[in-house]
Amino acid sequence: MRNIFEHWDDLKKELSGKYTMLFLDYDGTLTPIVSTPGKAFISQEVKELLIELSRSPKCKLAIISGRALKDIKNKVGLKNIIYVGNHGLEIEGPKIKFASPISPRCRAGLEHIKSDLTQKLYSIKGAILEDKGLSISIHYRLVDKKDIQEFLSIFNEISAPYIVRGKIKVNSGKKVYEIRPPVMWDKGKVVLWLLARQQFLLEKNKILPVYIGDDVTDEDAFRALKKKGLTIFVGEQGNSEAQYYLKTTEEVTEFLRLISDLKRK
Repeated sequence: MRNIFEHWDDLKKELSGKYTMLFLDYDGTLTPIVSTPGKAFISQEVKELLIELSRSPKCKLAIISGRALKDIKNKVGLKNIIYVGNHGLEIEGPKIKFASPISPRCRAGLEHIKSDLTQKLYSIKGAILEDKGLSISIHYRLVDKKDIQEFLSIFNEISAPYIVRGKIKVNSGKKVYEIRPPVMWDKGKVVLWLLARQQFLLEKNKILPVYIGDDVTDEDAFRALKKKGLTIFVGEQGNSEAQYYLKTTEEVTEFLRLISDLKRK
């Protein structure tokens, strides 16, 4: 990976000359990772940049998050952009509304898992269960180190039978486990679908996709957009499929400001 600011002079020519579809993760990208999900809010500066980008005729903005659709819409609070919740299981935006169909059996399974986890994790201080409707997140950032092994044992004991029978999928992120329906759908597939849809709407205009994310789930999008656009990992340079990296959410803000300036000109 290369630092994107070091290659800005070359990249800005490409960005200024093409219609840009900007895909942005939320937690760890637009806002720093915080102790609990409810405390993650974007700054006024970031919000103003997103407003400006959303109004540009040369840019389309999509927020792609593992959060529930309703939650991410409330957190960002902008109109005329695309929101993707639950890693692609829910999508809403101008002239688009989608929710992945989930069988009653799968819903019942998720409810049983939620009930068991709520009951058995009750004694572990710092474990947070987040019901996102179509999926469940179990956060353990606040769990004491001495309780981590017990937390993992309980989680594996409850989830393993469902995984073996193909009833659920489990993804891991930054101090979080995501329990999802066993559907072949992820951030990479949803990005390609949205890109194809936008290309159809613009007819012959070429689109340059730009994806910025910080988590393991964003790697699907980085792989999907390989050689198709710009992919940017947020964090220290390391093992990622992205072409470029930005070290912090503050650098993400600076990069968004550069893109906004280009589109304005």
